[in-house]
Amino acid sequence: MMKIINLSETDSIINQYLAELRDAGYQKNRLLFRNNITRIGEMEAYEISKTLRYEARDVTTPLGTATVRVPAEQIVLATIFRAGLPFHAGFLNVFDHAGNAFVSAYREYTDEDHTQVGIHVEYLATPSIEDKCLVIADPMLATGGSMEMGYRAFLTRGEPSHIHVACVLATPEGIETVRRVMPAERTTLWCAAIDPELNEHKYIVPGLGDAGDLCYGDKQ
Repeated sequence: MMKIINLSETDSIINQYLAELRDAGYQKNRLLFRNNITRIGEMEAYEISKTLRYEARDVTTPLGTATVRVPAEQIVLATIFRAGLPFHAGFLNVFDHAGNAFVSAYREYTDEDHTQVGIHVEYLATPSIEDKCLVIADPMLATGGSMEMGYRAFLTRGEPSHIHVACVLATPEGIETVRRVMPAERTTLWCAAIDPELNEHKYIVPGLGDAGDLCYGDKQ
């Protein structure tokens, strides 16, 4: 069974960052918005670090030798352009020796009323993920369509030992997509909160709006 970690169920500073991300007044400051996305990424990375396998290693100091326990797994941090970039930066701040994978997967409406959404993939850059711990960081898990397409693209470079799906906001629909396409026994989903629904344009409600636009400005 896939494990789901909803960090809003425990009081922490993540809730403050999320409150600011949701606030229409705070959203006028793109720098603050991006910083809060990054900080939630750092917090989730720390929580993920507790689940990894560790091994003892001797480290030579100026005065002797210290034995420390360090991660025994190879990690690949994967993200989906463009809203995923500041979120990915938070994970990279913590897992600074990790490999990095990037895919361009974006939503495009397929009808005039903007109620039917397709996902377009056109770019992939990734190391091998064979038998590695794959962390897919994408702040908004709405329908799960871009997460599914990104995951399938990454699988062309190997089969990971474990998959951590990390987001800021998730919906039940997005979670069900992850549950359907990823191996349940090797997948853990992390989120700062789960929101109840999507609107007719497939945006999360109450959500926070378009994370990519709020990070980097409007697009045409």
